[in-house]
Amino acid sequence: MTGAQQTAATAIDAPGTPETQWAGWDGLLRLPTAVLPRGPVLVVAAHPDDEVLGFGGAMATLAAGGSDVHLVSVTEGEGSHPRSTLVSPAELVVMREAELERALADLGLPGLRPRRLRVPDTRVHAHQDKVQAHITAALRETGAVLCAAPWTGDLHSDHEAAGQAARAACRAAGVPVWLYPVWMWHWARPGDRRVPWQDAARIALPSPASTRKQLAIQRFTSQIMPLGAEEGDAAVLPSEELAHHVRPFEVVFR
Repeated sequence: MTGAQQTAATAIDAPGTPETQWAGWDGLLRLPTAVLPRGPVLVVAAHPDDEVLGFGGAMATLAAGGSDVHLVSVTEGEGSHPRSTLVSPAELVVMREAELERALADLGLPGLRPRRLRVPDTRVHAHQDKVQAHITAALRETGAVLCAAPWTGDLHSDHEAAGQAARAACRAAGVPVWLYPVWMWHWARPGDRRVPWQDAARIALPSPASTRKQLAIQRFTSQIMPLGAEEGDAAVLPSEELAHHVRPFEVVFR
């Protein structure tokens, strides 16, 4: 593990910023509004659940408005519990695929079938060229007018590599890209200078979309509930982490 990877892992594993601190910061209220486009939108996720946590309300809003939504799933999420003695990586793939299918239905996208790249979990940086090529092809085939992908500063190597691949593909294709944070809410602080707030914008979620997103998040039981009593089976996304993702708005960097 490189020094940068060690620093990132330490930040993610450390106690996070309580949602009450974010809720009390008026900086989020002062962000400009991002207006969702009419037309196909391509969403990129490093792991099954990233798209729902960071952009699920927007996906539900797009679906309700009749816009086509497409999804690229970069990894299968098989590395979420590397020390588990109860569930193997292969079993996690099956579990997480089923969870995502149910979550997408909750968002109003029951027919959405992700483009699964099956890049090894935690190794997206080693396959970034491949990911970029697949995103480029997906942009062309879907006619997407916008791409949403993980934020390139999220301090999770898979998120950052997926976002970098999406940004490069969109730059070449002339398609705007919005980058959604996931782990940032955990390690950052209100007004944090490591965060490019000048590029941030809010997507206001209609009440039905917000409700759909909350239902969809609950589908990821392998991530939000312990698999067992051992430390290696602990929940990846405990309730204090989920609190960041059930707001009536989402934030993207443009």
